[in-house]
Order: sequence, then C-alpha cells, then structure tokens
Amino acid sequence: MNNKRYKTVSNATAEFIIIYTSSMGFTHLVSLVFLIFTSVSPTGAQTYCDNAGLISSNSTYAANRNLILSSLASNASAEPGFYTTQTIGQEPNKVYAQALCLADSTTDSCNRCVETSRETIMAQCANETGGISWGPDYPPCIVRYSNRSIFGKPELSPFRSGYNTDQIASNQEEFDQVWNGLMENITTKASMGSDTLKYATGEINVSNNERIYALMQCTPDLSQSDCAYCLRESVSYFNSCCHGKQGGYVLYPSCMYRWDMYPFYGLIVDGSSPPALPQTNSTTGGRPRNISRIIVSVTVVPAVIFIAIFGVVCTIVRIRRLKQKAEKLKACENGEFFDRESFPFDFETIKFATNNFSNDNMLGQGGFGAVYKGRLHNGQDVAVKRLSSYSGQGDLEFKNEVMLTARLQHKNLVRVLGFCLHGNERIVIYELMPNSSLDHFLFDSIRRLVLSWEIRYNIIVGTARGILYLHEDSRLRVIHRDLKASNILLDEWMNPKISDFGVARLFEMDQTRDRTTRIVGTFGYMAPEYARNGHVSVKSDVFSFGVLVLEIICGQKNTCFSIGNEAEHLLTYAWNCWSDGTALNIMDPLISKGSRSEIMRCIHIALLCVQETVADRPTMAVICVMLGDCTVSLPMPSRPAYYMDTTVEPDLRPSQRNNHSSSRSGQSTDGSPLSMVIEASFSTIEPR
Repeated sequence: MNNKRYKTVSNATAEFIIIYTSSMGFTHLVSLVFLIFTSVSPTGAQTYCDNAGLISSNSTYAANRNLILSSLASNASAEPGFYTTQTIGQEPNKVYAQALCLADSTTDSCNRCVETSRETIMAQCANETGGISWGPDYPPCIVRYSNRSIFGKPELSPFRSGYNTDQIASNQEEFDQVWNGLMENITTKASMGSDTLKYATGEINVSNNERIYALMQCTPDLSQSDCAYCLRESVSYFNSCCHGKQGGYVLYPSCMYRWDMYPFYGLIVDGSSPPALPQTNSTTGGRPRNISRIIVSVTVVPAVIFIAIFGVVCTIVRIRRLKQKAEKLKACENGEFFDRESFPFDFETIKFATNNFSNDNMLGQGGFGAVYKGRLHNGQDVAVKRLSSYSGQGDLEFKNEVMLTARLQHKNLVRVLGFCLHGNERIVIYELMPNSSLDHFLFDSIRRLVLSWEIRYNIIVGTARGILYLHEDSRLRVIHRDLKASNILLDEWMNPKISDFGVARLFEMDQTRDRTTRIVGTFGYMAPEYARNGHVSVKSDVFSFGVLVLEIICGQKNTCFSIGNEAEHLLTYAWNCWSDGTALNIMDPLISKGSRSEIMRCIHIALLCVQETVADRPTMAVICVMLGDCTVSLPMPSRPAYYMDTTVEPDLRPSQRNNHSSSRSGQSTDGSPLSMVIEASFSTIEPR
C-alpha cells in the first residue's frame, strides 16, 4: 500500500458551529463552547453529540439507549451488508439506532469497529439525546442513535472528510473528465443496489501509469434517488474543497465515499492488511492530535469571545447585504440598474403601443408572462415581453437579459430596443420577428410545410454563427444555457435570431468552464455534465445545438419523438439509424427536396455535438467550418448521452442491466432520467 499523506478538512464540530451560529441568537452561543469538548475522542473515533436535549444517566431513555447500543455490533455483523436499524421503548423514551459497516468488512472488523464506536459515543454523549460516531480504522463504520426517526432520510450533517496532500500530476482538465465519468458511474451503481446493500466500487485508467479507484456506499434504507443525492453531494463537496488533490474521502451520516490513486478496497475480503483511513500524521477524531490538544486546552472565556465576535460579524454582513439590495431596487426603478446602451421606455408609451396590453395583440404566452405586438409612435412594430408577477424570472434574470442583449450585436441575435420599469411591471421591448419562433413552424404538421430543406439548413447555419459569436467573437463570452426551438426567432425572410438571455452565463474571455449549483434550462436540451453536476461550458451550448439540429431535420420534439405509433428517444433513434447506415430515416418526410449529402452531414455534425464526453464535442468554430466546407472530413461520433439501450441481456440482473446500458448516460433503460434531472423532465426548471 502506498504511503499517502492526508489532511482532514472538516469535522463534526466545525459543521455544527456553523449551523448554530447562523440559526441561533447570541444568547444561545455560550452553550456551543461545551460542544468543543464533547467532540474530542481519545479512542480515535470521531464523535458528534446532538445537543438538542439532555438526559440523566438513570432515566428511562438512557437505559433504552444503553440497551440498544449494546446489541448493535452483533446485529450489524449478522445482517447482509453489515447493516442494522433498531428501535426500543415507547414515546417519549423511544430510541432509534443504526449501524453500518463498509461492505468490504469482515465480521470481525465490523464487530470491532461498531463496538469501538459504541464505547466512544457512550463516553462522549452520555447525557445527550442523540449522537453519531465514525470508526477510526479502515474500513470505517457509522453508529448513530437519536430520539427521532433517522431511517430513510438522507442526512448530510455532521460529516467527516479529508484529502491527500499530493496534487494531480496529469492534465487537470483531462483528469476531471475521466474522474467525473467514473464518479457518476459508481453513484448510479451504488444507488441501484438492493434493500440490503447499496454499495459499488469502480476504477479507470487516466494514463499508462495513473489509475483512479473509488468506492461508494449508502445506508440501504435510502431510496435510489436519496442515495444518489447523498453520494452526489459527497462528490460535490470534495470538488468544492479539494479539487486537484490526489484522493480523499467524505463520510456523511447516510453515505460513505472515498477515492484514491491506488487500490484500497477489497483487501479485507482477500485477507490482506487493510489500509488506514486517510489522515494527517496521527489523528484523533478525524483531526491531527496537535489540534486536538489545542482544542482541549481552550478555556470557556476565549471561546465565548470568539463566537460572540463571529456572531457580530455575521450580523454586520447581513445588514450590509440588505442595504445593498435596497439600493439596487431603488436604482432599478430609476433605470440606473441597466447598462447605458439599453434604452428606457415610458410605461404609458408601452400601454399605448399595445392597446393597453390587449388580448388581440398577444403573440404568445409562457411561464414568464405574455408577449404582445406593439406599434410605437414612429410607426415601428415591436414585440413587448411583459413579465408576470408569478414569473420565475427575477430582477437578476431581467437585468441579465436586457444588458446582455443590448451589448451584443449580431445579425443572428435578436435585438433589444429597450426596457420599462414601472412599479411591479418589468417589460422588455424587442424588434418584432414577424414569423414568431422556430417551434411555431417546426412542430406543427401544417406550418412545417413551409420549412423546405433550404430554409432549415439556413436556420442551422445562422444559429451556429450566432452561438459562435456569443462564445468567441463578441466582447463578452456568453454561455446561453437555454438553446431550444422556442428561443430561435425568425424574421420575415425566415432568418434565425437567438433570443432569451435571462439565464445566460457570462465568462471571462480566457475562461473555458465553470460550475453552478443553480441548474436552469429545459429538459432534453441540457448536457449531461450540466444537468448532473452543474458543470457549464461552451460545450453545454454545443450539446443543445446538436439536439436542436436533430429536431430541425426530423421535425419533432426530442421529448415526444415517435416513429409511427411507437414512442422513441430522438438521440437513441438517430444513433441507431446512423449505426445501421440508415441515417436518412430520421429525416422529416415533408422534406421533398434537398441535398441528401448535406442532410447526412448535418446529422453527422449533430451526433458529434451530443456525445457524452465533453472533450469529444467540437467547438462552435469547428462546427461552422464543418457546415461551410463539405470537403472537411468529420470524425466518427461516439454513442450519444442519454442513450437508451432497449436490448435486455438475460444473464444480467435488473440493476446490472441498468448500469450496463446507461451507467454513464444519466438515463435508465426505461427512459426515466436519473434523480438529478427529474425536476426538469417536462418543463423549464426555473419557469420564465
């Protein structure tokens, strides 16, 4: 086993202090001082005591607690998957307890770990109504008890984590792509486990001399979606704290996660010596001993002073933020909220132009509100987007759309003429697109007759040029994040113009990727790495563009695509036709004329755009070259993301079949998206 140096980055005490100082008043802060002492364990296990209530050592609750904890070790090691849940007593003296050992444990190692954790939790939390302890050795275990039900709920606090102090030696971007794919694969496998075991391991080569090993496990009382949520939060936390480090671990109350650059799992079963849980030097309770000695030596008065200062600072920061928000709202009403290049309109002018927002002038209705046709005093026709008070599009999205669109000038981007702020009214004024949006034609069996291949190809090329301008040629680098048919407007000559920049993401000119916890967009168009992990880049828009191109070619929505009376998945069907040499089968039968080689080339480009691996997707600059020069050779595409393999192999169990066909696709074989994208299954995640 490699001799690794690890550093603990968080612990139960720190997490608990953060929670309490942000949710309690100053008068409650003094009690937190005592928490510092209860979290230090001389045995090496890390323990957290739930300070929600105190009990006496001779109470009925204490007797029930002692009884149930004493039986956990034998019960956990006897059950499949080394897991047990138990309850004892009646309310209000009912005790809930839980123990989980890593699936790699032997019966002896599980017994030993649970017993050590039990002794620790009894010593440290003797007068507490609840507590949790993580065993000090590898493989670790989790022992919990509480006066409330702790079963079937994903809990992420408190936690224990650490990382390898060595840095990744290879190219970080390439490493991240391989690493992210492996983590998602193992998350899917573990969450699809049985009612007795939710556990999975995996490994993958990064280079000739580098290999990633990872392990994940949930308490089996969690549902598939809750298990996946817990594990994804583990991965997300490691990424936020320790990105670039060469291994680490995160232990939550409901799940365990570890990865490294050397094999560390399965060794117990093979009879080999187990590797130690990653730590720095010799540790106590998940933190170095020198830190533990400092904590133990802290007196009450300095701790109270520190927490009081921390509380005052938090209060000042909060007051300052509220003041800044009030100033922004005031500036918003005065028109100072926006860039000078956007033009403010008077509300009465807009009312007159739209005949007081008459229904006869309404062009469309969406989750954000309504769009009206208007005519200004000078005779110019405009489109007026009036956000409803129930719209999910807030002040920031409104400002984002007006400022960005006013500063971006390209023939394939819709032009904003101005805005209007009046009380609660938020209005954007655009140039009028006489032919509405692309979906108005594309998904209507009658209007689609207007869309010859020549017009469709012009829309594909124009949209690609507009996205290229956003990504590389404008003075801002913009990621649209919501490219779809309804956001492609058509002028009187059917030329495309990209619209709706409310959720666009602004990048630095040399920035290639970013991460967000706020996933916005429309199901079916979102790239898998964005929908699952919030990773946004220019390649996110490339994926959406690929889906859009396939829709333009086949004339159907990707979310309700069908062949005859059979429902299909657009990306799956396109890939299968391509693989069978019948790619033109996806072509809209209403296309009577058009270059077959040109259509084939567009299908080829679309499949390159929707590949699961981010690095394999071309940039918009390359796509524009591919569309403009038929002599440029195209690489072979790989299987697209969200691929649904309908072939069931009889020698595989259901959980294995799911993983076999879609472990890296983000979608199961029955077509249902994994838990991270369920909220976006049928509509925009954040309606606008």
